[in-house]
Amino acid sequence: MELFSSKLPILLILVLIGILLLQFITNDSDRPMIDSETCELYIQDSQINTKKYLNEFEPKCLEFKNLNK
Repeated sequence: MELFSSKLPILLILVLIGILLLQFITNDSDRPMIDSETCELYIQDSQINTKKYLNEFEPKCLEFKNLNK
């Protein structure tokens, strides 16, 4: 029983660190995405599943769209 109780805190810490890393890796909803039609940056709102535009534009996308005209 003593061996298990001495390793339990280390095991719990490793499990909690693993859970935090998993949440950090899978949480990419805050990363801005680019609207292909308008080149405007937006964030996908997960609560209502819509785009929330940030009123900012990606300059490289705008340059590319101007070249295609």
